[in-house]
Amino acid sequence: MVSSQARREQVALACERGLSKRRACELIEIARSGLGYVSVRAERDAPSLEAMKRLSAQYPRYGYRRIRVFLRREGHGMSRHRAHRLWRLAGLQLPRRRPRRRVASSRPRPVPAFGPNQVWAYDFVFDACANGQQLKCLTVIDEFTRECLAIDVAGSIRSRRVIEVLTRLISERGAPRHLRSDNGPEFVSRAILE
Repeated sequence: MVSSQARREQVALACERGLSKRRACELIEIARSGLGYVSVRAERDAPSLEAMKRLSAQYPRYGYRRIRVFLRREGHGMSRHRAHRLWRLAGLQLPRRRPRRRVASSRPRPVPAFGPNQVWAYDFVFDACANGQQLKCLTVIDEFTRECLAIDVAGSIRSRRVIEVLTRLISERGAPRHLRSDNGPEFVSRAILE
């Protein structure tokens, strides 16, 4: 829906291009008696708008609701809808509050790999066959060389099978300094921890 002010401007534009006022008002569907109307809203809002700008500069973290309270104390009483309209009209906006970056000092940092066979990472990857059967893949990689050391695929892999794959790898390549995994149920079981 087009505002009355915009319609009046369209009638003035049509009249400049040679159309009569009567015909322009018929086309744009506005009463001819409304053409002479002059809005007093800008004059009425000017003192409140200036006070709002001043207060928002003084209190940059306050929004229009709190500024409205200060305006009421100064004698500029208004509804919250009018306060919001003036706030948007002035282009006032609160800057987004950025979250504080917290330094996690209590958590140990993961040990980076400085050579091959120092840090191994193992996790599960899931897939499905064309018939809908679920597949579970145990993958073990060397973090330094990014080499895949083992992939074990089965429908179900329990902690005993994880231990078998890891012992076979350790017997072939030697034990790494660190093993890294997530906290899945197969990795935190007693059998793995032992």
